[in-house]
Amino acid sequence: MDSVSPRLTAHRGCWGRHLENTLGAVADAIEAGVDYVEIDVRLTADGQVVVLHDPTLERLWNVERAITGLAWEVVSEIRVPAAAGEQRIPLLREVLELFADLETGGPKLLIDMDHAAVAEPAHRVVEESGVSVAWCGFLAGMQTIRGLDSQAEIWLPWNEPGLPPQQLLESLAPAVVNSNHYVLSTGDVASIRALGYRVSVWTLDDPGSIIWARNAGVDCITTNNISLARDILDDHESPRDLLREALEVARDLAKFAISYTSRADLGEVRTKANAADLVTEVDIAIERVVRRVIGERFPDHNFVGEEFGGSAGADRPCWYLDPVDGTTNLANGIPWNSFSLALVIDGAPMVGVVADPWRGEIFEALHGAGAFLNGIELKLGKPTNLGGDSLAGSVVSTELAGHLPWQGFYPFLTLLGESACTLRVMGSGTLTVTGVAAGRGAGAVIHSFGPVDHLAGVLISREAGAKVLDEDGNDNLFPAEGGVLVAHPEVADELYRIWRQAVSEK
Repeated sequence: MDSVSPRLTAHRGCWGRHLENTLGAVADAIEAGVDYVEIDVRLTADGQVVVLHDPTLERLWNVERAITGLAWEVVSEIRVPAAAGEQRIPLLREVLELFADLETGGPKLLIDMDHAAVAEPAHRVVEESGVSVAWCGFLAGMQTIRGLDSQAEIWLPWNEPGLPPQQLLESLAPAVVNSNHYVLSTGDVASIRALGYRVSVWTLDDPGSIIWARNAGVDCITTNNISLARDILDDHESPRDLLREALEVARDLAKFAISYTSRADLGEVRTKANAADLVTEVDIAIERVVRRVIGERFPDHNFVGEEFGGSAGADRPCWYLDPVDGTTNLANGIPWNSFSLALVIDGAPMVGVVADPWRGEIFEALHGAGAFLNGIELKLGKPTNLGGDSLAGSVVSTELAGHLPWQGFYPFLTLLGESACTLRVMGSGTLTVTGVAAGRGAGAVIHSFGPVDHLAGVLISREAGAKVLDEDGNDNLFPAEGGVLVAHPEVADELYRIWRQAVSEK
């Protein structure tokens, strides 16, 4: 295949003035002259095919009901205000009518689904309309479409590292391999295209990712920001905001880690330093993907990872990764582990992202720009413990020194108890220090700071308003040695005093 500028797919239509997946959003996308307009389809209780992304109507339509529990007669009457006037949920049939009279070569409708049950009814509606469409989404749904139509344009959903199996490619006969953009390497893109398939990636909304896709030879880009993507692809130049771009990439990698950790086979569980120090195939696979993505997006940066090491340098930005912090928990079926990724520039942590795969939570922070949990800003308020501005009635967390207590652990436990404060040891240092940002406990003490485990978490908690102290009581997000304390400002001094007293007593 020849290398050309990527085509553009409007994700759920162009929805600046309109709500996503509405007739207005689709019409605007057609007017914008994109190559594909992607929409999502679902079934109502009476089997009507509607255009809707979420399984419920809560996020956009202010109705706390599942679409499968509502008849079309009810759904058709739901209205909400938007910039372009009242909006409603359309039928697939209505969206197809917008494409019926388009000239050859105009935008094509791309129908996405996340469940196989909608495939056959949606195909029936399309067949009745006579409009040529493309299909993407849930693999079982694509297999249903292929069984109904040997000529259908199918986009194979592929979100695993590496290439799709040849058997799958042959049985589904897709026109396009459609992947989340962090899954495929530049080499993967070239290999897939060499096999005769086009490559599409989603969802790219920042300059760095769009530039990468263009340079990698991707055939199609799905985006929420058509004008940005078009400007970059036309001009071949775009100013880069390094920190914002780094945060976008780190957030996407956290999403990948959530998906992969929560569904992947652990494979062989092996030991590292000792019989209690475990590593799984999940740790290895995630780190490989993250290293590859960071290496392609930021080739002049250093990288240090839990599984494959690396080295930092004062003259270059450096990324720190723990793909699975809490591997022992993961290997033993305890859903308490996390993903941690941080970027350090000139010795200062600037970007931090932590993901909890079992709760679907992504914590993130950009230096000086605040901390967020799933997009909602985190700000520490008044302590919720019974003691108010003391530790009484609160919870403090710590971690073991591997599988053993650290020196001062038992006095620390005792002194906290004497202050009517309870100690918790959960098994993930990343979540221990990050949890303070969300008010989950009054504070945390880590006996030995490690940047791959703790750097992202301490930045997030600091940006949420927590106090961070090293062993000497200094405000320090990146101690060169020793431990670190993260706590609500109103109890930080008391917790620091107890920590240092405990260490001195041993």
